[in-house]
Amino acid sequence: MSAGSLFFAVCGLVCLVGALFTVLAQNPIRGAMGLLATILGIAGLFMELHAQFLAAIQLIVYAGAVIVLFVFVIMLLGPDAGSAGPGKARASRWFGGGLAALLSGAALYLVGAHSTGATVFLPARPEHGTVEAVGGMLFGKGLVPFELATALLIVAVVGAIAVARSQNKKKSVEKPEGETRRMFVGPLHPRDAGHPIEKEPAK
Repeated sequence: MSAGSLFFAVCGLVCLVGALFTVLAQNPIRGAMGLLATILGIAGLFMELHAQFLAAIQLIVYAGAVIVLFVFVIMLLGPDAGSAGPGKARASRWFGGGLAALLSGAALYLVGAHSTGATVFLPARPEHGTVEAVGGMLFGKGLVPFELATALLIVAVVGAIAVARSQNKKKSVEKPEGETRRMFVGPLHPRDAGHPIEKEPAK
């Protein structure tokens, strides 16, 4: 096994383990760390394909910005933000797993139905993977998906903030007691615990 094949296998294993950890982790912070491991593995795969610019963008944009955004939203919502009822959580997991299996099966069927043999790729052009080529694709054919992804992130942040604010309003906030109330009915100081106040005898 060559060094390139070993590097590819390690990066692929990091991607798979990180993806599984992201889906199966109960702690959202650990799930975000699993997503970070997946992004690092993808950056390594880009390096194996000699696409250094895409690997750098993967680290700067996704690992340096998107993961920080996810962690910020998770910390804003709190560790129990996604804690729904047991029935709702179980139903959502079954629904998500069934939908993912259905989409995966449909994708495999479509790929297998149209594959007639090995695909022969043309030699890569000299400008393949350069900053100019990526910029032309990003702001040309990929302009609409790029803007939709930006809007999706903004909507996710706004929705997270709205959910956090609604949860804070639902919590009952105890009003601070006045000085007079604490003086007469408040808890005793530890130094006064052994000296209870005795009633004065009636005259």
